[in-house]
Amino acid sequence: MGDLYIGLVLVPMTIGALAAVSCALLGNFLVLRKQSLMGDAVSHVVLPGIVVAFILTGSISVGPMLLGAAAAALISALLIELVRNLGKVEPGAAMGVVFTALFALGVVLLEQSNTREVHFDVEHALYGNLESLVWLSGMDAGSLFNRAALADLPPQLGRLVLALAAVLIFLVVFWRPLVVSTFDPVFAQAAGVPVRFIGAALISLVAIVAVTAFEAVGAIITIAMLICPAAAARLMTNRLIPQLLWSVLFALLSAVVGFWAAGSGMALIGSGFSVSAAGMIAAVSGAILAVCAFAAPQRRGAVN
Repeated sequence: MGDLYIGLVLVPMTIGALAAVSCALLGNFLVLRKQSLMGDAVSHVVLPGIVVAFILTGSISVGPMLLGAAAAALISALLIELVRNLGKVEPGAAMGVVFTALFALGVVLLEQSNTREVHFDVEHALYGNLESLVWLSGMDAGSLFNRAALADLPPQLGRLVLALAAVLIFLVVFWRPLVVSTFDPVFAQAAGVPVRFIGAALISLVAIVAVTAFEAVGAIITIAMLICPAAAARLMTNRLIPQLLWSVLFALLSAVVGFWAAGSGMALIGSGFSVSAAGMIAAVSGAILAVCAFAAPQRRGAVN
């Protein structure tokens, strides 16, 4: 069984961890900007764009998916303005109507289209396909140094590595304007910081990460990882760098414990079946947030 661990457990667990960390790092700034539900909105909007892109191209590669998601985001922005102006309603209400309608449209398109043979249906869109992302050629440690075996790695692993690298590069390059515009947008604008550009770049990167993670872990874990680790980290400290570190720790803990609990953990309690790994990862992240909400230093007035 030890020889099977790398291919059957470590690789899908790593994919889940990469998605969780990528989302958590960006989620910190969504939480601080009071835009936590933007991650939920992005996940709702990209679904119909991704489905239409697959129907038109027959491919689930990242390129068509990103183009479809971008088109869906543009259409949603136009629809929000249309609903807001014609219906004379608040922007928040217009967003709720449009995002819900687009997500429902995406679900209907998934049900009506022939996508099951490529593991792209409603179940996979919501809960991902993490359990099946195994590395069949990686049955021993020697496979890590075998070029032919490495070529058989699930493509989602490489895509999420690139997504995490893009997030880290964005944080390093735009760190100062991102921080200033997050904590004091009025001062940042007065100081010449491109506040709108930074905000748009942040949301665009959230969309890219969401699309990249979509096939592997689905919408549920993407939404949870954008909010829960960052919100829990916010309760642990008032300083930004420690908050980022706490969020990464919580994201990794959620990915590892959730993946284990979905399979081996269920067996330990005598259950004869396993549950969705992505769903369990989201549940563990929610449990961590609940614990922090009751026991974190900020609750005791001792945050540093």
